[in-house]
Amino acid sequence: MHTSQGIPIDAEPYAFELVPSECALLIIDMQRDFLEPGGFGEMLGNDVSQLRRTIEPNRKLLAAWRKAGLQVMHTREGHRPDLTDLPPAKKIRGRSKTCIGDAGPMGRILVRGEAGHDIIPELYPLSNEPVIDKPGKGAFYATDLHAILQHRGIKQLVVTGVTTEVCVNTTVREANDRGYDCLVPEDCVGSYFPEFQQMGLKMIKAQGGIFGWVCSSANILPAIF
Repeated sequence: MHTSQGIPIDAEPYAFELVPSECALLIIDMQRDFLEPGGFGEMLGNDVSQLRRTIEPNRKLLAAWRKAGLQVMHTREGHRPDLTDLPPAKKIRGRSKTCIGDAGPMGRILVRGEAGHDIIPELYPLSNEPVIDKPGKGAFYATDLHAILQHRGIKQLVVTGVTTEVCVNTTVREANDRGYDCLVPEDCVGSYFPEFQQMGLKMIKAQGGIFGWVCSSANILPAIF
């Protein structure tokens, strides 16, 4: 929602009108198994440095957001320990020797309550910051995120986290369909695949911002200090 009280943020495809009181920072899936060396992501052969470069920009943005007293929310992808919320199609997809629920380097893979499922220490949630445990890629599917945002009067989201082409893109698309304006700081989102990082951001800002806006976090920081 754009109002006269908005603060213009230099973004693509055009300026984003930030209304701090109506905007939440939504940090997607910055989990240990995805980002830490020796975790499940690396075990699958991925280069975790592609994701770890997002940690410092996220840390700076999160610190500024907290200092300004604005609303912060976090998500984690994972499943119930009994795996009753895990579709068989998701479990077998990828044909990996190690599947969701199996023992991994930091506990059972993508299972809630395991060490690898938790958020990295650098961005760990405060007690007053909701953590949305999601069983799918999008943060709105089978969660109470939409209800929480409505109760708090949130109409805009700054979406960060991993991975750009999967959970970030899915969440931005879901948010767009529900009427939220989404701003994605490109240095605060990451993919294991550089070409997916580039295309994932292009998809969001294409056709006049079909799903949202893209900028650098450096453009946001002055507006919230």
